[in-house]
Amino acid sequence: MANVLVIRLSAIGDVAMTVPVIYSAAKSNPADTFTVLTQAFLIPVFMNRPDNVNVIGINTKGSEKTLGGLLKFASALSQYQYDIVLDLHNVIRSIIVRSFFRMKGKSVFVLDKTRKERDRLTSQKDKNLKQLRPVIERYADVFRAAGLNYTESFISLYEQKPADLSGMETIAGVKTGKWIGVAPFAKHRGKIYPVDDMEQVVARLAEQEDITVFLFGAKGYEEAVLEDWAFQYPRLKNVVGRYTLDNELALISQLDLLICMDSANMHFASLVGTRVLSIWGATHPYAGFYGYHQKEQDSIQVDLPCRPCSVFGDKPCFRGDWACLTQIKPEAILTKVFSILDIKG
Repeated sequence: MANVLVIRLSAIGDVAMTVPVIYSAAKSNPADTFTVLTQAFLIPVFMNRPDNVNVIGINTKGSEKTLGGLLKFASALSQYQYDIVLDLHNVIRSIIVRSFFRMKGKSVFVLDKTRKERDRLTSQKDKNLKQLRPVIERYADVFRAAGLNYTESFISLYEQKPADLSGMETIAGVKTGKWIGVAPFAKHRGKIYPVDDMEQVVARLAEQEDITVFLFGAKGYEEAVLEDWAFQYPRLKNVVGRYTLDNELALISQLDLLICMDSANMHFASLVGTRVLSIWGATHPYAGFYGYHQKEQDSIQVDLPCRPCSVFGDKPCFRGDWACLTQIKPEAILTKVFSILDIKG
């Protein structure tokens, strides 16, 4: 019977991708206990978890932001009796935390980030355009390396316990017709479809009387854009800031389709079994970050010799025109949406 610490501190989508693996591992090893260390604000993502899974939070933008704060946190954490440490992040912060346990003689197993393979995939010279091992599988490899049993069994956060819809109904209402989510933003420029083009998409969807569109984004600029769309077009509802994370997941679980970028929203939808139509620009599904159990044909992208130029979409465009995104026409997205939902556009 082992007490296992699992570390994944960020980013939001990457933390979400640990859920299917951790839940599957917990079910495969019922006599062991798994404790997840992640950002405190992401704890609600680990809802309806197996009985042998616990979650503890860290705040790397607050008390644990400084080196001194992190060292103090890691020292206190190392006093707990974890037998095995699994580092699914492998960055400076997680290295510091795991080092405290290694100095105590604990077994530590670390994620292989396949940096060389990623570099070849995104290189502009001698590009090796091939599918890399999915991140979720590489997470599972760490559990296997630790000698733990692993059988993939995760289906949805709501597999055992239905979503509580009471917290979302005052804003979303009771479902009638088709519900579509649109999450048009991402952290980096290389993953964001042109805003004016996406507005054309939502404007067309708003013309469909049996469709309600929910707009997802972050506070600030994104919220302002989405609020403007919701004001202009019927049957559009901006939900930015209206929900807690658990209620937002409940709403996403009720969607017939989520249209989004290569972003955390793709992974949230995957956790609740909602179908995703994803739009890809500078990044590529081959890097291994495709949504859990999403269909390969439900991605929209253009083939260019420079794609992908980045794993995370954070690099400047080599061409200077973001053709990977601007060459995707709104009509192509709409055609795919109407086909998936069997709607005449």
